[in-house]
Amino acid sequence: MTMGKIIFYEERNFQGRSYECMSDCSDMTSYLSRCHSCRVESGCFMVYDRPNYMGNQVLMRRGEYADYMGMMGMRDCIRSCRMIPMHRGQFRMKIYERENFGGQMNELMDDCDNIMDRLRMSDCQSCNVMDGHWLMYEQPQFRGKMVYLRPGEYRSFREMGMSGTRFMSMRRIMDM
Repeated sequence: MTMGKIIFYEERNFQGRSYECMSDCSDMTSYLSRCHSCRVESGCFMVYDRPNYMGNQVLMRRGEYADYMGMMGMRDCIRSCRMIPMHRGQFRMKIYERENFGGQMNELMDDCDNIMDRLRMSDCQSCNVMDGHWLMYEQPQFRGKMVYLRPGEYRSFREMGMSGTRFMSMRRIMDM
């Protein structure tokens, strides 16, 4: 498994106090009062604008983010992060039209830029991630808000706090 390292800074342009992180952090407020820029030295991280991996999510790969709010369109500063382990095997996910694995089902092993066009599905309300790590987007062509899914069963996106969100495209998180 590839290790990751991300450094968070209180101010834009890598200024102010900093906090180095090499794993998940559910609440950064004990380390920094705010976070407005970061540098990903290795690996891949999902950052969230609320503690406990809640709120808006943005995937951050290796690079510098001097003013991530301006670039990413997030309304608040980073409050938690999750390191995404790189997966080198096959990718598999079953998506379902209805909650609790009901309705039409399709299995994905690669990216899907539009479930309506490619799979003739109008909605995706539950899924089972069997292999790999995935991002689901609310709009086709991998646009709009995203949600990170690691291996496991997701019986109801509504119960996960995503009521009203329709997922229209899916992408594998692959090593760069």
